[in-house]
Amino acid sequence: MLGNFSYCNETKIYFCDDSLKYLNDELPKYGKNVQLIYGGGSIKKNGIYDAVVDILKKNGKNVIEDAGVMPNPTVEKLNEGVKIARENKVDLLLAVGGGSCCDYAKAVAVSVNCDDDPWQKYFIRFEEPTCKILPVGCILTMAGTGSEMNGGAVISNHATNQKIGHVFGAEVMPKFSILNPKFTFSLPKRQMVAGIYDIFNHICEQYFSGTDDNTSDYLAEALMKSVIHSSLIAVENPEDYEARSNIMWSATWALNTLIAKGKTTDWMVHMLGQAVGAYTDATHGMTLAAVSLPYYRYIMPYGLAKFKRFATEVWSIDAKGKSDEQVAEEGLQTMENWMKKIGLTMNISELGATADMIEGIADKTFILTGGYKVLNRDEIINILKASL
Repeated sequence: MLGNFSYCNETKIYFCDDSLKYLNDELPKYGKNVQLIYGGGSIKKNGIYDAVVDILKKNGKNVIEDAGVMPNPTVEKLNEGVKIARENKVDLLLAVGGGSCCDYAKAVAVSVNCDDDPWQKYFIRFEEPTCKILPVGCILTMAGTGSEMNGGAVISNHATNQKIGHVFGAEVMPKFSILNPKFTFSLPKRQMVAGIYDIFNHICEQYFSGTDDNTSDYLAEALMKSVIHSSLIAVENPEDYEARSNIMWSATWALNTLIAKGKTTDWMVHMLGQAVGAYTDATHGMTLAAVSLPYYRYIMPYGLAKFKRFATEVWSIDAKGKSDEQVAEEGLQTMENWMKKIGLTMNISELGATADMIEGIADKTFILTGGYKVLNRDEIINILKASL
């Protein structure tokens, strides 16, 4: 039976090949001081930075630079962003980049007026903000995380080997997000592919839970098929506008909270991948790819009916004359073939993980209860060993 729920999404989306012009419609809603958040400087090479700054200046905004957001934003960077925002009395946080920039902006948004240590309050105790929250806007340059339309923020603490996400409520979601598929064309292929798998796994994490006939699962299957189809086109021609736009829009819908409704959801692949990432600082989508199949093959017997459905509905496996186990495994094998074809990393050793890290990674892995099997520490260690 579909679970009871409420649904709200605060984010307004502008999606087209000249969507940046709509920044002019949003800026008058906010005060004068805009903290411009971006990463390593690629937006200066591809012209996006100049275009954004020009619009900000024409709207009479003071631009406060906050550059250098890394792929896995750290506690130290969060503290730096909070300091910038406080000292400049910032009115709007404008993230220009991928999911890391968007995540970071939301973490800053809930921390600027927080009297407590944000890391402890939000990422250790998982408390909700009780202070004023700064508004966030996003201009997306990489598709993958869905952070442009959700309340999630993931922060890393290298001192403690932790990478932790907090999914905040609707009040922390970006007020607006500008999506132009052409802004993703200049991404290196490895980053594009990592983003594609992040999208796919976001859907899997919500799909592989529950046993009821749930509308959310039908939506998930359609999204997965779209991602698979478009990914094969995009790896051959990264500037195929239709494929890149479908990937970008699928990323948004994969994690804007809609298809989680009525579901318990799993998220253990993310817990495993984030723990690996805390030790290796590896690209998020690649850590997910490296641990996915060992995890899914382990839990498959506990959710066999759904894995069979996954095989037949998503991968078009013919079930005739085969056992449920055979169909389910054939689906995972077809998934593995697709992953290799688009160029994903398939083991954690290629990402820098070593055998002597396994127990530490296991200790940093949060154990969740929404999937088909609640893991214990020994099972996590075995899955990580299989991922090597």
